[in-house]
Amino acid sequence: MLRRRLLYPLAVVLLLGQMAFAMVTTAVQQSPTIDEPVYVATAEVYRQQHSLVYNPEHPPLAKLAMAAGLAFVDPKLDAPFRVNQSYLGRHVLYEAGNNPFELMLAARLPIVLLTLLFGLVVLFFARDLAGPSAGLLALALYAFSPDLIAHGALATLDVPAAGFVLVTIWMLWRARSRPGLYLPLAGVALGAALATRMNTLAVVPVALLLALLAPAVAKRAPLAGLRSRETWRQLGLRVLGAIGVGLIAVAVVWLVYLAVDPRLRWTTPATLPHPGGLKGLAVDLLPFPQAYRDGVLIQFVFESRTFNGFLLGEAYRGALWYYLPVALVIKTPLGMMLLWLAGVVTLLIKKWIAALYLLLPAGVLMLVAMTGSRDYGTRYVIFMPMLLAVAAGAVVLIRRRWSWIPATALVAFVGVSSLLTFPYYLPYSNEAFGGTSNTHNNLHDSNVDWGQDLPRLAERLRTKYPGEPVWLVYKGSGVPSYYGIESRNPLTVPVDQVRGLLVVSDSRVALARNQLKRLLDTSTPIDQVGYSITIYRR
Repeated sequence: MLRRRLLYPLAVVLLLGQMAFAMVTTAVQQSPTIDEPVYVATAEVYRQQHSLVYNPEHPPLAKLAMAAGLAFVDPKLDAPFRVNQSYLGRHVLYEAGNNPFELMLAARLPIVLLTLLFGLVVLFFARDLAGPSAGLLALALYAFSPDLIAHGALATLDVPAAGFVLVTIWMLWRARSRPGLYLPLAGVALGAALATRMNTLAVVPVALLLALLAPAVAKRAPLAGLRSRETWRQLGLRVLGAIGVGLIAVAVVWLVYLAVDPRLRWTTPATLPHPGGLKGLAVDLLPFPQAYRDGVLIQFVFESRTFNGFLLGEAYRGALWYYLPVALVIKTPLGMMLLWLAGVVTLLIKKWIAALYLLLPAGVLMLVAMTGSRDYGTRYVIFMPMLLAVAAGAVVLIRRRWSWIPATALVAFVGVSSLLTFPYYLPYSNEAFGGTSNTHNNLHDSNVDWGQDLPRLAERLRTKYPGEPVWLVYKGSGVPSYYGIESRNPLTVPVDQVRGLLVVSDSRVALARNQLKRLLDTSTPIDQVGYSITIYRR
């Protein structure tokens, strides 16, 4: 009996241990992705200058976590005040005398830690729903998820925001039995989500609705007799509970902004347009600091633009409503999707209330993400492998004989698929779409190539192609010369002058036009680096 008790925590440690190893390995090996330098530099401005002036389009909480990691290396910050935030990121990493490897690892490790803690939330949430076996199955899917490993290893906001949404839903689920304890905690978690990414505003109505329902479900209040004094009392308590969750969330957002700058020295940019109408009124009514409301307006500006996309080998202009569901199907292990589906069906049949708590927020966030203008990656729906891992744990409720065998086999299939892509988690795609080596033919940007492979490229050129002329078309925030890559830009000279090695980021290949397309059409692919950069010979 003692041995069986020890096996469970051992399995948890092993699952989270392999996830930690995978995340730290990728964090050490990868150059900064496109978004990371801005977040890291902004985090250091928070720490040293207590200013909200940079990156206002995203709230501060996750960047404050990065700042906690950066405090251990104490970077130099000598850039002039109010420069372009992209320039600031590049300057802090490569020009101010700091070690970019050291800075990036210090900023990434707090996000790695948060990702592991959210794994424990998945475990306990699924245990609450369907018992210990469900918790272990859900944790296995979470810990082997290539998307979660890839983005949990980066100093970005996607995993923290989704994780705090997960915690919010878990606390609301627990509030069904103890609303006095868990509703305030749900408010704190909701506030943390709002203070991390603004897209989590979409989950506020859902969270408040679930908060309104929680005490009623716990007390099993009758629907009949609405005029009775006790029924009205319960209704009043439910409304107060939901209001309390909202007020606590608002307070958390204010506290996060005050933690950065206690004086809230923020001036609205003169060039920031106000949309007016109902959209503008909704922003004006948000009970948050002015910097937060202006950040929402900046997001509206982004959403009003038209971007380039790439899906299933076709480049396009604008946004496709089905892009994210298709990208999710491409980048999710096959066994994981089958377990998601089985878990959802099981919940709908056996525990429909739990399905409401998991599927309603997931559905709302997915629909909002699908209406966005930026078809850049599954990171925008990174909450799906979290919430649906919990749902998948419900398959243990199927009590048929030997039913555990297919579930175990599918988890093993997921684990093998994930381990085989190590350490290239960012460009992962499942076997039905050709695996990791083929992702660049179906997707682009943060799905496959986010500028993460400069160190690997430098090593490949040094060991396999020493002395050869290199022409580089790189999409990313890293500085190639820092890694010892000596190259020229092939887009600045006539095509017939480009001879030797043509090295192109796969995101640029996907959207190639004009001279770059002519170069690619007259070149021969000979090598691939990190499944995100292709080397051609001319």
